[in-house]
Parts: sequence; structure tokens; C-alpha cells
Amino acid sequence: MPGHVTAVNELPSWKQALSTAYGHLELVARPDPDSWRGSLQVLRLGTLRVATEESDAVRVLRTPQGTAADGHGHIFARLQLDGRARLFQDGRSADLHPGVLAFYDASRPFDLVLPEHQRARVLMVPRPLLRLGEAELRRVTAKVIGDAPDGPTAFLLPLLSGLAQEIGTTAPTAREELARAVAGLLATLAADRLAAPDAAGAEEATLFDRVKATIETRLGEPELSPRVLADEHGVSLRYLHKLFQEQGTTVGGWIRRRRLESCRAELARPTAADRTIAAVAARWGFVSPAHFSHAFHKAYGMSPARYRGQRSDG
Repeated sequence: MPGHVTAVNELPSWKQALSTAYGHLELVARPDPDSWRGSLQVLRLGTLRVATEESDAVRVLRTPQGTAADGHGHIFARLQLDGRARLFQDGRSADLHPGVLAFYDASRPFDLVLPEHQRARVLMVPRPLLRLGEAELRRVTAKVIGDAPDGPTAFLLPLLSGLAQEIGTTAPTAREELARAVAGLLATLAADRLAAPDAAGAEEATLFDRVKATIETRLGEPELSPRVLADEHGVSLRYLHKLFQEQGTTVGGWIRRRRLESCRAELARPTAADRTIAAVAARWGFVSPAHFSHAFHKAYGMSPARYRGQRSDG
């Protein structure tokens, strides 16, 4: 029999089963790992593997240490069957719901967040079978395939899903032929996704604008941080940092600059003359007056008191 079934009642066992099938992974489950449940079925069909996984909420991480430890380099094609998943790789994120697919690469770190009970079919494909160069493979990861109502994907994806489901019940003599057909469909889907107009840049710009707007409305909250922003906008902390790095800054640097600019503008207003410098600093999220004075002097070359005095003298 070219496969095995693993029924799991504990998270460590599922981690071992997944790592055996997919490569070394780290798992994080919450809120109660002791009540967690999952299962995994894997069919090996020559060079192609087809896994059916089911699990409660969990986060699956492929770390740089994991990729270095086992050297696995196959491509995953994840077809979501039930529940939701969010995939992060190569600076992108893909929100998966039942009926859509996304590729991700075992040779590089990825982050797969499964926020609820879910079921998926995961096809593990050797890189050459997708007939794409390395640069193209990097461009196709963590992108949703199957949301468009028309085009080749609209009829190819249901066909792929049907073939993948049939492999387990087909006679052994026909399985290899079905496996080749599945690999060919995956290659076609990947090529079609690469050829489609890509709104990723526009999506990133829109997200950056949304994050900036959130910062503006929450500047006065001392607890505002990159982690708070990432959680509020449903992205990974790494992806959030990448957005700001592409703009030549950092999340913390942007927040600090906007706080300082807001403080400077308030200190220059005659209507705020009766407000202490410490009160102005606190209003815009600075907890320590001494830290605020140091940051202000570093940014503008003078103390807040001197700046206020110059503006009032003028």
C-alpha cells in the first residue's frame, strides 16, 4: 500500500507525523493543547505525495533552522477543503477558504496559521514537475488560486480536486497515470497564476495606508507597537516590518516620528501655551518626559522648551 494513515490524539504526535511527511516543522496550539485533535493521511505515488490533513486550530512554522536541518525542497500545493487558513511566505500572505489553492515552498521558511478546525489536501510536488524556474517559483508562492470566477482556473481547479480525491480509490496500476495528470494540472495552474495581472503591489500599498491610518488614530496610546498593529491588521510581524522597510523606515521609527511631529505642532500652537511639556508628551504617547526630551532634541536639534520659546518669541 503506497501510503499510511495516522490518527492523532495529541499535538506532539501530529507534529511528528507532519514533520515526517512535510519536513521539520514547529507547531503552536492554543488555547488548550491537551484537548487538541488532528489526523493525517499520506499517499506516496512515485515522486508525488498526496496528504489529507485535518486538525483543530494550530500554527505551523517552517523555520530557517528546519529548512537547514532536513534540506527538503519540494513544493506544496494546498487545497483547502474545510475551514480557513492563512499562509505567509516570501513577504506575502494568502487567505485560504474552501475551494481555493496556494503554493508554498519547503526550501524556505513559511508560516501557516490555521485559526479554526480545518481540513485540507496537500500535494507535495518535486520542483521540476512544475516546469518553473526558481525566480518564477518565488513569484507564485502565497498567492490565492481559485478566487476568480472565470478563466482557466475556474474549471481546472475543480478537475484537480476531483483527481486528487480519486487517487486514493483508484487501482494501483492507474495511480501513476493519475499522479502525472495531477502534476500537469498543478503546472498549468501555476503558469496561469503567474500570467494573471497581479494586484499584490496595490494590496501592499493599501495595507500600508491602512496601517498608517491606524497609527494616526492611536498615536496617544503608549502601548501602540508593531505587534499590536500586526494583530489588528491580521498580518505577521515579519510582513509588517517588510512593508515599512520597503518605504525606507521601520514601524517603530514611523510611530516615533509621527509622535514627535504631533508634539512639535502642538508646542507651536499658542492655544496650547498653558499645557506643560510633559502633558504634551503624554498626550502623544510618550511615557517618560526625559525620553521625550531626548528624542525631540535628537530630531530637531533643540529641547522642547527652547523650541516652544522660539515659537512664542516669533
